Amino acid sequence: MDRTVRTVEDVLALMDGLFTSESEAGRLATGDGKDFWDRFYADRSRPVPFFVAKPDENLAAYLDHGLIAPGRALDLGCGPGRNALYLAAHGFEVDAVDLSPVAVAWGEDRAHEAGVDIRFLCGDAFALPATELSGPYDLVVDSGCFHHLPPHRRVSYLALLDRVLAPGGHLALTSFASGEAGMGSELTDTDFYRERELQGGLAYTPESLRWIFSNLVEVELRRMREEPPESALFGVTFLWTALFLRGAVASGDVRPAPHRGPEGGW
Repeated sequence: MDRTVRTVEDVLALMDGLFTSESEAGRLATGDGKDFWDRFYADRSRPVPFFVAKPDENLAAYLDHGLIAPGRALDLGCGPGRNALYLAAHGFEVDAVDLSPVAVAWGEDRAHEAGVDIRFLCGDAFALPATELSGPYDLVVDSGCFHHLPPHRRVSYLALLDRVLAPGGHLALTSFASGEAGMGSELTDTDFYRERELQGGLAYTPESLRWIFSNLVEVELRRMREEPPESALFGVTFLWTALFLRGAVASGDVRPAPHRGPEGGW
């Protein structure tokens, strides 16, 4: 008889095990697991829109409008590094982490070809030691990691942000938008545990994102803008883009940043 639960992390690991995938006996902490993403990224020639080395349009807009400035950046779930490459080319000191060694190897190849310096890390961001993800980071970029997490791992995600995001730093997030057929499940959190399957990712409403990240200050939350194939930027409308600020505390006050509605923006 096993009695293995003693800590919060033990509970989270136990809940990870409730999820199964088509190829694994158990689910790793970050979404669909290393084997799934290794297969996903194995063929670099696949016509997947975000395989192209283009940065997210919102990330470019934040930099163009002075909402973010070069500093230390962490790219969570970096994949082949398209956003990490953009940030490194614009003066950021970039750490990029992904669960998949296949994706990380592709990102390293791209960085070498582009002549930019990026520190790639392979592993579960929640399990990497603080010596690897030391922070503080002025910018945390997440283009598709958060919406692949089971609900209980939001606890780990928020704890990671609390540890590594600098006061005055920003979280730049994209996630599946609710109401888009086939682009993110709208099951309740409870039903995910009944189904024991993430169904390709979780869709979010603006209100749910605001609630989850209510310890941060909203700068902007809007639909990602559609970008044509010939554009130098990546953009699809089935994603939310959000920029959140970790308030810089001065005399006990948090100064809010400009607010943009779910369909507004710069």
